[in-house]
Amino acid sequence: MSETLSIGAIPHRPPFLFVDEIIELAEDRIVTTKLADASLDFFRGHYPHFPVMPGVLVCECCLQAGALLIAHRLGEYDTSKGVPVVTRIQDARFRRMVRPGDLLRVEVRLDDALDGAFHMSGRATVNGQRCTDVKFACMLAREALERP
Repeated sequence: MSETLSIGAIPHRPPFLFVDEIIELAEDRIVTTKLADASLDFFRGHYPHFPVMPGVLVCECCLQAGALLIAHRLGEYDTSKGVPVVTRIQDARFRRMVRPGDLLRVEVRLDDALDGAFHMSGRATVNGQRCTDVKFACMLAREALERP
């Protein structure tokens, strides 16, 4: 794990934390992992006789890695700066199912940062095989902090 950033740098917590470990970290790139543990609750119903991690949750792995990259660029997570929220998801492509026991490797690259918007590209793989590619944008929302 990175010496300069911890998973606690984002506001997500179990049961909605989809980053287990930070493997690599640079100014414009992060690599994380997430074990698709068979005990995760969504596997019970998606699908009961053929469990598959929902594609939207594979995307969430990318989004949370992106939030960590933003926190790194800003110097850790600070609620006074706002909460990272997704403002756009595009070109999500699902190429391989993620099954219980798979270890996801997630790589997110910062493509551009402009006026507080962070445009990123994410890729999730299992054993070197692409699962998901997604492009997305995030912004820091202070309004999210004002709601109960």
